[in-house]
Amino acid sequence: MTYFGFLAVFLCIPIALLWAVQTYDARRGVLLPQGWRSKSVLLTITAQVIIAVLYTTPWDNYLVATRVWWYNPGLVTGFVIGYVPIEEYTFFVLQTVLAASWLLLLVRRRPTWDSESVIPHTSFRTWVTAVLALLWLCFVVMLIVRWEPGRYLALLMVWALPPLMLQTGFGADILVRSWRYLLITVLPMTLYLAVADKLAISSGTWTINPEQSLNSFVFGTLPIEELIFFFMTNLLVAVGVTLICSTTSQSRLNTYIQSFKSRRKMIEQP
Repeated sequence: MTYFGFLAVFLCIPIALLWAVQTYDARRGVLLPQGWRSKSVLLTITAQVIIAVLYTTPWDNYLVATRVWWYNPGLVTGFVIGYVPIEEYTFFVLQTVLAASWLLLLVRRRPTWDSESVIPHTSFRTWVTAVLALLWLCFVVMLIVRWEPGRYLALLMVWALPPLMLQTGFGADILVRSWRYLLITVLPMTLYLAVADKLAISSGTWTINPEQSLNSFVFGTLPIEELIFFFMTNLLVAVGVTLICSTTSQSRLNTYIQSFKSRRKMIEQP
C-alpha cells in the first residue's frame, strides 16, 4: 500500500463523507449550538491544521532522523521535506481535519451533551495541569537515563504533554463541561486510525524501530506507542477545537487580554 493510497482510503474518504453531512446539515439549518460559535468552522479547523503542522514537523523529522521509525522509499513519491516525505505532512493535515470534523458533527447533532456543572476554575485547572506536568517530568527522566526500549514512548509524551498542559491550564473547566464530546471523538478516532495504522505497518508502508519501542502490541501487531500516539493527537485536536469554538473560552481570553493591557498601561504611566 502506498502512503498516498493509505491517505486516500482511510482519511480522504471519511473526510469527504463528513463534509457531505456538514453541507446537508447546513441546508437543513442544523448548526452548532450558540455556545460553540466563537469562530467559524473553517477558521477553527484551519487554525488547528496550522498548529498541528508547525508543532509536529520538527518532532517527526527528529524521529525519522534518529530511526525511531522509517518509511518504505518505494511506497512514497520521493518528495521529502527535511527527513519526512510529503505524504507525512499531508497526514498531519488530514488527521486534524478528520478528528475536528467528527467532533463538530457530534456537537451539531447532540447539542444537549454539554454539561452545566460548575467546576472551580482556578483550583481545578491548576491541579489537572500539575498532574500532567508531573507525568511529563517522568518521561523527561526516561529520556535522560536513555532507556532505549522506552525512547519512542518518552519522545511522544514529552512532545504531546506541553500543549495539553497549556490547554488545561487555560480551560480544563470548559473541557469538563464538554467531556462527552471529547470522549466520543477521541476513542473512536483512536481505534479507527490505530486499525488503519496496523494495516499500513503490515503492508510495509512504514516501520517502527523495535530497538526503540517497548515491543508491546495491540491488535496483534500494532506497537502500543502507535495507539498512544493516536490517542494523544486526537485528544489535542479535540481539546483545541473545543477551546477555539467555545464562547466561554473566548470571553476568558478577552478578559486576560484586557487585564494584560491594563497592567501594561499602569506600568507605562509615569
